[in-house]
Amino acid sequence: MTNYQIEQMTAQHLRGVHNVESSCFAIPWSLDLFEAELANPAAIYIVAAAGQEIIGFAGMHHVLDEGHVTNIAVLADYRKQGIGDALLCALIDISKQLGIAAITLEVRMGNAAAQRLYGRHGFGFSGIRKNYYFDTKEDAIIMWKYFDKEGAVTL
Repeated sequence: MTNYQIEQMTAQHLRGVHNVESSCFAIPWSLDLFEAELANPAAIYIVAAAGQEIIGFAGMHHVLDEGHVTNIAVLADYRKQGIGDALLCALIDISKQLGIAAITLEVRMGNAAAQRLYGRHGFGFSGIRKNYYFDTKEDAIIMWKYFDKEGAVTL
């Protein structure tokens, strides 16, 4: 099991985050886009760091009383160690602290592992975005997690 800590993303993490992004996605976000996200007051990004190495990250936009998860990624060598789970839990905790009422995300139709992860944390199916992913034209499943005033999921 890898020792790591989760912390807020800063400018010093950008190259490591971009490395994770590039290794995980066929059409990765650019370094410039991550720099812009750091400057965006609605963007919340966290990293999983093992020493100086960034091994994962997660991002979310906070707009009004909603959160929209933009990405969660973990380097292949560090998967199946609970790091993605910990990153998602951290975004959920941040959402509760900010008084966010609901969080949404899109997940590839074929990514059953991610769908199970989100389902374990109370995200439910809401709809489908046809041909959502540019690289494969794969559909995306839209998922939502709703909180009541105490932060519990409401159905």
